[in-house]
Amino acid sequence: MVTGDVAKQRSYDVIVVGLGAMGSATLHSLAGPGKRVLGIDRFAPPHANGSSHGRTRIIRAAYFEHPAYVPLVRRAYDLWRELGRASGNTLYVKTRGLSIGPEDGVLVRGARLAAEKFRIPHRVLSAAGVRRQFPGLQPLDDMVGVLDEHAGVLFPELCISTLLAAAMKNGAEVRRDEPVVAWEADDTGVTVRTATGAHRAEQLVLSGGAWMRQLVPQLAPVLDVERQPIHWFEPVSGTTDFRPSRCPVALWEYGGGHLFYTLPDFGDGVKVGVHYEGVPVDPDCVERQSSAAENAQATDLVRRFMPQANGHLRESQVCLYTNTPDLHFIIDNHPVHPGRVVVLSACSGHGFKFATAVGEIAAELLTKGSSQHDVSMFRIGRFVS
Repeated sequence: MVTGDVAKQRSYDVIVVGLGAMGSATLHSLAGPGKRVLGIDRFAPPHANGSSHGRTRIIRAAYFEHPAYVPLVRRAYDLWRELGRASGNTLYVKTRGLSIGPEDGVLVRGARLAAEKFRIPHRVLSAAGVRRQFPGLQPLDDMVGVLDEHAGVLFPELCISTLLAAAMKNGAEVRRDEPVVAWEADDTGVTVRTATGAHRAEQLVLSGGAWMRQLVPQLAPVLDVERQPIHWFEPVSGTTDFRPSRCPVALWEYGGGHLFYTLPDFGDGVKVGVHYEGVPVDPDCVERQSSAAENAQATDLVRRFMPQANGHLRESQVCLYTNTPDLHFIIDNHPVHPGRVVVLSACSGHGFKFATAVGEIAAELLTKGSSQHDVSMFRIGRFVS
């Protein structure tokens, strides 16, 4: 039944809820002549309240998390390049990338497996080789580095604004600062209710990031939202070792499976973040200032492994990871409304680089019922019936 407040609204082919990385890319993939597409976000994207910010993000192909990600990230590379050419914006810069850790550690073993299986151009460097080629990086003697020749950096705020601008140019409508409070589906379509009204569409994409527990209650018991601080350090005066042309992006395994990541200085300092050690939070009640203990941990890691970057702590922000139990994505039809509603979350702290490919997958699931990409490992059924 269509109520009066919905009847007064324009009807759409698809509504996308959440316009972070995945939602903005999905809106871009769906937009086009004759398409009635609406994107809704509770804030004004790009914004710093969720998971799709932080000025720079790593993109890499020697993917230690699982080799199944490699075909997806290769497609994402192509689509980021296409978007950059079409928009005239520099969205990606190649810096090369290192996975550094013990030779038998989860990071190096996984990166080598992915690189060898998919013939990704790479080299394995000793600790001395890393220090010689990249003097700003100082791994321990028992570490090695897997050098991914095509890894680099994406600029997340610019990526999202470019995706949204292109989508709107192609006819999509975007509604900012409009929190979704509820949605429902029936045999003829979906109704999305927001703080300001209601909207009707034939299909729906839920890509709400840290707010997916509210949007898909079936997932609430299995999704964890973690608060993850990120830091920028001013290098020691006079050093040029952290410029993008001289310093690769890097993942570091520094003991017992613990990870942190570093990115070169694009003018605001060397970026450092500890991976998967955040505290659980409610996304609507997040402490946005890093603590003294968090600052001290990041400072200690920089002192140990990038000492010339440790001039002083310049700035910190907070990012939200929305994690599944196995730390892999969810990309699938809704368990109760297949064909009508698609679920894109959670990306478990490593999803931004894939956004363009995931947007393409979501559009295929809506329009064709399946995707050309193998997304079997991301099925929602591994967590809910």
